[in-house]
Amino acid sequence: MSKRPEVIAIVGPTASGKTALSVALAKAIGGEVINGDSMQVYKNLDIGTAKITVEEMDGVPHHLFDVKEPNESFSVAEYQTAVRHWIKDIQDRGKTPIIAGGTGLYVQSVLYDFRFTEEAADLAVRQRLEQELVEQGAASLYARLVAVDPAGAEKIHPNNHRRLVRALEIMEVTGKTKGDHEENAGHEGLYNHLLIGLEMDREVLYERIDRRVDMMMDKGLFAEAKNLWDAGIRDMQSVQAIGYKELHQMIEGNLLLDEAIELIKKNTRHYAKRQMTYFRNKLEVDWFDAQLGTIEIVQGILTIMQDFAHGKRIR
Repeated sequence: MSKRPEVIAIVGPTASGKTALSVALAKAIGGEVINGDSMQVYKNLDIGTAKITVEEMDGVPHHLFDVKEPNESFSVAEYQTAVRHWIKDIQDRGKTPIIAGGTGLYVQSVLYDFRFTEEAADLAVRQRLEQELVEQGAASLYARLVAVDPAGAEKIHPNNHRRLVRALEIMEVTGKTKGDHEENAGHEGLYNHLLIGLEMDREVLYERIDRRVDMMMDKGLFAEAKNLWDAGIRDMQSVQAIGYKELHQMIEGNLLLDEAIELIKKNTRHYAKRQMTYFRNKLEVDWFDAQLGTIEIVQGILTIMQDFAHGKRIR
């Protein structure tokens, strides 16, 4: 009996064509797409994040887009929980989950046994430790941490009160150190998954990025950023996304418009380079030249899936 991957993920740098490929692949294999971009979870950040439109979805169900208000925070641990829920939901309906996006850590956290200490939280314990910090001083709490977790204490400066309290909270709530929680985590795959990557010549990619920024400006990126600014969405996690932070600097009077646009292009190019470094160093990926075209890449993925089904892998 042939066996398909339980989960497929499509990764690659910004502007490499992940969105179009994910839709085409979903239509070819009966899949549904899950957002793999840390910023596309936010409402009202559409143009700057290159969020897929209803027309581009072409009838394929998409999940985990527009689930957060721009003034809300969003963590990788929260993403991990939500995506694993959607994977099960999609699988239960006989479909194949396809994660598509460029946030490498987020995708990796879902596919592998990443464990986050956010779960080891107790607000009452934290508040008591914070009160003890005020009453007894940081030196006292740091000495306590050295006694119970000397290796962890070496990584925390005594004056970093937030990390100091957090380390003691984890230890008190779970009986384990932060290091114990994270030891050997992130290496074992949780799904029989297939990772597809898009790559292209750097100069070609950079030209595509520059053109896309110009297109975003033509579509109204400045107005989108200004609307967020006027709504009081400033210095928050959502508007740290490239495009918004530079235009907010311009609104503040720190940049001219042309300077902001050039900075968006520069920062996007640097981000694309960091993305590729992460994917190559952290993930086992079957790479495709993004310039091959969507149809040819889908055919290549289907070939890999046939080998996958018979226990063979071609890299």
